[in-house]
Amino acid sequence: MYVLEQRRTRRFDLRLPIEFQYMGSEWVRQLSETRNLSSGGVLFCSDSEVPVGQSIEYTITLPPCGRDPQEVRLHCVGTVVRSEQKPGDNGVPPRFAVAATLERYEFVREGR
Repeated sequence: MYVLEQRRTRRFDLRLPIEFQYMGSEWVRQLSETRNLSSGGVLFCSDSEVPVGQSIEYTITLPPCGRDPQEVRLHCVGTVVRSEQKPGDNGVPPRFAVAATLERYEFVREGR
């Protein structure tokens, strides 16, 4: 069977620290890890379901690069477009795979 790739942007399989927050009845904040990243969005894991259509803010920590020993944080704003429960195994509770768009971003350098 042939599957046609319909994504407009290339995805990169990157495991980077991500911190995200969204507003329901109150701000909810979690720490997690990305699964993949593109110029159009991100896929990450969550301990709880994030509602599709929910506005979300997330910050991805990029490792130091070149001669600069500082991490760079990429603060992003987007919308959740998919939230799927993934089964747990070996006593690990199930997690959610959350896909969100990347609509706006800014680089944040600590201590500058």
